[in-house]
Amino acid sequence: MTPSSNKKSDLPLVTIVMPSYNQARYLDKAIQSVLDQDYPNIEFFVMDGGSKDDSAEIIRKYHESHSERLVWWTSEKDNGQADAINKGLKRAKGEIVAWLNSDDIYLDGAVSKAVKVLKENPALGLVYGNIKSMDMDGQVFNEITYKDWKLKDLMAFRIIGQPSVFMRREAFERVGGMDTTYDLLLDPLLFMRIAAQYEIQYIDQFFAVARFHPEAKNVSQARKYGDDAMKIIEMMPNDPDFREAFQKNRAKILAGAYKLGAHYLLDGGAYAKSFGWYMHSLAYHPPTALEELTRLVFAFFAMFLPIDGLKRKYLDRRAVNFAGEKYS
Repeated sequence: MTPSSNKKSDLPLVTIVMPSYNQARYLDKAIQSVLDQDYPNIEFFVMDGGSKDDSAEIIRKYHESHSERLVWWTSEKDNGQADAINKGLKRAKGEIVAWLNSDDIYLDGAVSKAVKVLKENPALGLVYGNIKSMDMDGQVFNEITYKDWKLKDLMAFRIIGQPSVFMRREAFERVGGMDTTYDLLLDPLLFMRIAAQYEIQYIDQFFAVARFHPEAKNVSQARKYGDDAMKIIEMMPNDPDFREAFQKNRAKILAGAYKLGAHYLLDGGAYAKSFGWYMHSLAYHPPTALEELTRLVFAFFAMFLPIDGLKRKYLDRRAVNFAGEKYS
């Protein structure tokens, strides 16, 4: 049930953008998770990239029945997820903004909890919470909890769960939005840039559930994440937002980049290359690499042993975790 509009005037407007392309299988639950939020002052946009499935019909149905909340949508060709998010947030009127991918869902009360902290702390540019992981059938198989990370941590590729992030629109616009010159690590780079300009804060509550399925980028393009990490590393020493922190934390940052690349290479089945990247991480900063000791050892043995069945059983529970946080 949509909350009564008479409570809106005292609360900041929140804009939520949902980029989507050919995700009809998951779209219904994703949209419903936004509409079911108990926070009363939401404007919701769905940015469909011209899907060939039934996405447009699903979005139209919800727009017709919930136009007071799902206030605008489009279905037209775009230049990918980042382009859709940038276009959507250019229309935003909300003081607080977020995006939710169309295969993920918000948990009950997520928006209210994030807004409360942002209202109480005007200096914050961004807040983030914990996420759960589910498979393509909606079965939750993991919980990921984070820590109260700051700029130097994000620069070392401590990856926070994007569905749990809420930002001030001022912060998003000040750093230039999503940088579309990057293919995969666009959201970590955005959060780094915001952390360089604003305070950020961790909220130890679960905000969202991220879905893992074969078409998801973190699965289908796993081997390419290291390329983006190295591209960001090359940029950092020359960027005034990052130069000083990079010089002070160079070894940890490089170790973090190689660990992230190794993690995804292992997921993508590139065992030898994954092990090599773990060795680079170990050389730069052993404690960083050893946070994934189990995966490092797995990468080594996977180069020599026929363990594909064990590999799938193990990796299917990975849920994109780069720092040794809680696994269920």
